[in-house]
Amino acid sequence: MSAGVDTSNSGKGDGKVRAKKMNLTVDMAPMCDLGFLLITFFMFTTTFSKPNIMHLNMPPKVEIPPSSIPEIKTKNSLTIILGKGDKIYWHQQEQRDLNASTLMESDYSKEGIRKEILRAQKQADQNKFTVIIKPTDDSSYKNLVEILDEMEITNSDRYGIKELSSKEKAVYKEKVNN
Repeated sequence: MSAGVDTSNSGKGDGKVRAKKMNLTVDMAPMCDLGFLLITFFMFTTTFSKPNIMHLNMPPKVEIPPSSIPEIKTKNSLTIILGKGDKIYWHQQEQRDLNASTLMESDYSKEGIRKEILRAQKQADQNKFTVIIKPTDDSSYKNLVEILDEMEITNSDRYGIKELSSKEKAVYKEKVNN
């Protein structure tokens, strides 16, 4: 059985004499074949690429009493502040000792922040080293992705993303304005 379109006149006669026409049928099977061939062609010629994703596991929000929060020693942590204009700042200071001269500027290159992370890792206890990432309002999403890539490159398993403290905001603004 073939697919087709019947164009015969099935209406009742209106009394006029007409010449008898042959029934015309159009076979649609080749058109369906062509359609499926085109679909198959485009499916095989498109590039099948796996989307690049980065897994970021965030802990659940749990209220922890301040007395049970472990204290991270300064030598076991590195604080990274993401600034505007693809600039990055870092420090290993207590909040009270932080000022514009102790807030160091770096970039995302191999000799930049990566070198500082590896240096800090060597000086710290390997099981306790923590990187604290603090993006500013001036930084971009691209900057956050780049620093998370650096965490993977340097095998820094312990890191967290946190907001800047008021002291860090003031020191950052002072550093940027100089």
